[in-house]
Order: sequence, then structure tokens, then C-alpha cells
Amino acid sequence: MEKRRYAVCGVSGRAIAMWLKPIYETFSNRAELVGMLDIDPMRFKICKQQLPGAENVPTYMPDEFDKMIEETRPDAVIVVSKDCFHAHYIVKSLEKNLDVITEKPMTTNWEDAIKVREAEKKSKGKVICTFNYRYNPQHRLIKELVLAGKVGRVTHVDLNWYIDIHHGASYFNRWNRMRENSGSLSIHKASHHFDLVNWWIGSPDPSQIHAFGALNHYGPEGPFNPSKKDGRHCTSCEERRNCAYKSRWETRATVAQIHDDHLDSFNEKLGVLYTPEIYRPDMCIFDSEINIQDTIVANVKYANNILLNYSANFSTPYEGYRLAINGTHGRIEAEEWGGAGSAAFPCPRSTDHYVDCYPIFGSRERISVKPGVGGHGGGDSGILEDVFMGVEEDRPYDILATSKDGLNAISIGDAVFKSITQGKIIDLTEVMKY
Repeated sequence: MEKRRYAVCGVSGRAIAMWLKPIYETFSNRAELVGMLDIDPMRFKICKQQLPGAENVPTYMPDEFDKMIEETRPDAVIVVSKDCFHAHYIVKSLEKNLDVITEKPMTTNWEDAIKVREAEKKSKGKVICTFNYRYNPQHRLIKELVLAGKVGRVTHVDLNWYIDIHHGASYFNRWNRMRENSGSLSIHKASHHFDLVNWWIGSPDPSQIHAFGALNHYGPEGPFNPSKKDGRHCTSCEERRNCAYKSRWETRATVAQIHDDHLDSFNEKLGVLYTPEIYRPDMCIFDSEINIQDTIVANVKYANNILLNYSANFSTPYEGYRLAINGTHGRIEAEEWGGAGSAAFPCPRSTDHYVDCYPIFGSRERISVKPGVGGHGGGDSGILEDVFMGVEEDRPYDILATSKDGLNAISIGDAVFKSITQGKIIDLTEVMKY
């Protein structure tokens, strides 16, 4: 079997763990890494330390994309850069008729998502948007139950998501806290959630969105801000012991490690995973430059009249979600609890994995779910197999997300942000034509 050749844009901690390590350790008979591009040369060094097989892989800076493609001749490009650069690398790859595997979100606004869709129509290449959370065993079961008609025709979905103080605060330490970098958490994080709903209910086009949001926990008005002062960094902050968010994870003798999944490099001098001159993931969560929301509620109407109620809160004591899917003949309920802070804040609810089905007339049916192995509840390993080995032919439903799936999820998230800031209902009819 001839190996498929891959180049990667963004040699982050996530890129190494999620994509490059599996290429060398799990799919080496099918995949070959031929080029790496990143803004920080230190990441190349660390990648090659962690993956000795990549020692001779050529490296390139951001302005050398064309050179990388010409010299390495990849079959596909894996895009794991900062969110706001996704569209650039996706479109350039499609223009060269290359396939693209892009981390979610595909882009940070619907305008760029439309550019991707248009470029794909002109290209021989295709886009895979890696919504890995679809592959979580519980989420696959929910999809199968809906397809089996357990609720009849879906009419309404209610999804409430809770992100704990450790996980939630981390977004505000990093580049995600700026709308221009991430599109806001209604895109960077919630596009995961919107895609799940879209997929569960059959991927109808969203049509109208109305949302409210606020910055309640972070920014200068955050109730646990030690003082209103910009420019602090967690690793050197003199007020760290007075910061409830940091002292919760530290003792007097230890300092919690600063970590960023998407833009890490190991700095030997500082002992932390970044190059301060290029980027710092230890920025203060109370800085005044933060321009996104940490509390979101949204109503979504789909073209087929299904309704969605959604909420997300990024500073809760424990982490998880509560879901209900209602239909003409029944209701599905599911919960999932855990998260980065679960050890410090044990969830008061059951951590068993199951899905409940309630027929309109009849008794509840509880279906237990065996948790998956690996990241995102087993979602990471599942999507890697489909990407590198091809989609299972006998699977009775589509699961690997396309650029249209990316557009739909991003459009909802972008409309949520725009509805919050503009104070009006956002219509997606024209966007959905793409």
C-alpha cells in the first residue's frame, strides 16, 4: 500500500499529540509526514525530540507555504494553526488541488467559511473538518437512537454546557480571548456543540439565531480580580497568591504549569511550553483587552422548524452537559460529567454513562454506554481511523464532517456573537446557499 503524504501547518502540542504522533506510531504503514510549517522554530525542535522519526522532516516558516508544497509534494495538508489562520491555509491548499484535514473550527467567521466552500468547489481537493466529538460512544448512540425513531420527528433540542473554572479560565489566559483570533467561544468551543446538534438531528440548515451573552467572570470587572491592572502574566505575577483562579491549583511551594494545547513549545530556560517573544499563554484572565463573552444563551431555528435552546457557561464548579432531544413520539435525555477540574470539584451527579429514552406513552428505557478510550471520550481515536484508514463502509450513517458541516456550525456560532453584539435576530438564509 502506497503511503499518503502529509504536510502540517501548525506544530502545536495538539498537532504533535493528535496528528503527528499517530502518523509515526499507529498509521506508519499508511501515512508519512513530509513537511512542517510553524511560526516558532522552537516547536520544530521539540517535535523532533518527541518524535525521533521526524528528525529529517523539512521545516518551513509561514511565508514559505508555497515552497513547502513544491518541495515536499504532499497529498494532503493538516491545518492545526491558530484558528484565525485556518482559512488561509485551507484555501491555499485547495488552490493546489490538495485535500485538507482541518481542526475545528474550520474558520472563525461565516465569511471565511464561504471562501473555503467556494475554493473547494473549484478544487480537486476535499475538506475534512475534524469534529471528533461526534465519535464519542455516547454521542454515536444518541445519533443511532434518533435514526431508529425513538423520538419520532425531532421538534426541539435543549443543550446546556458547563465548563469548569480550570478549563474555562484557560481560554482567557490565551489567544482565544480575542474575537479576532478565535471568533469567540461561541465559535472556538461552541462549534463543537452546534455540530453535535446538527448531526444528531440530520444536519438541517440553521435559519435564524437570537442570542444574549455577557462577560461575567473574566475581564477587569471579574469578581475575583485582585486589582484592575493590565499586563500581568501568571508565571511572574506578584498577585498570583491573591488570584482565586490560580491559587486554587497551587500550593506555596508549587506553581501550576501553564499549558496551551494549540501553541506550545518547550522553553528550556523558563521551563514552560511557549516562546514569550512570540506568544504567551499565561496572560491575565482579568485583562481589559478581552472582547468575548463567557456566558452565552442562544435560540436557533432551523429551516425545517426544529428549535434549539443552547447555553454555555465558562466558569462553573464542575464540567459537563445536560441534553434533551424532544420529538413527536418521545424524548431522549443524556448527561456527561467530568472535565479538567473534576478531581478538585467532584460532580454531585452520576458519572455513569447512559442515555434515557422516554416514549410519549410508555416506560423509560435506560441504555448504558461503555466509555471510549482516549481523548474526547474516545472521539480522537475514532476520527483518526477514519482520516487515515478511510471511512468504514458498513457504517449506516455519515460521521466524518465536511466543509458544509463546518460552515453550518460556524455560522451558528458567528450568528450568536453577532446577535449578542448587535442586539437582533440574525438570518442565515443567504449564508446557507453556500
